[in-house]
Amino acid sequence: MSGAPLATARRPAGMLERRPVNFGGFLICAGLIAYALHAQFGLGLDPCPLCIFQRIGIVALGVVFLIAALHNPREAGARVYAVLIAIAALGTIAVAARQVYLQHLPPGAIPSCGAPLSMMLKFMPLTTVIRKVLTGSGECGIVNWTFLGLAMPAWVLIWAAFLGAVGAIANARRS
Repeated sequence: MSGAPLATARRPAGMLERRPVNFGGFLICAGLIAYALHAQFGLGLDPCPLCIFQRIGIVALGVVFLIAALHNPREAGARVYAVLIAIAALGTIAVAARQVYLQHLPPGAIPSCGAPLSMMLKFMPLTTVIRKVLTGSGECGIVNWTFLGLAMPAWVLIWAAFLGAVGAIANARRS
């Protein structure tokens, strides 16, 4: 073998590597869930039904990021992960946006509170529970935590939009 260096493919500056982006997305999702659990059990902030659905969305987003990072597929497979990341992010954004909307309604316009989520799940079909939760209840309109002037659902919306955009772009582009 001659002393010639092996040819290596170089990426143009600024291009994101898929695997580190996917692992990073997973770690951010894990951090968001860890803080949500801290807020619930450490700070005593019980999650409303829409908060629980947002957690499910962030967990789904994190799972897709983790699988994409571990699998690290080529072009077509990476595009499938881009679509799955976008779907998980958009679903989470939709639920978070609904709660942000409820939190900005005038006090008299907030829908009345329904039964707790655990009670609804016990006595109603899942599709009915999902429909009822997404139409919003009064407890979902209460703001009991803020950071830099934004309530938790607004932060979930921002993070889901950021993670969805970065994950979809990093996985959808050609190498």
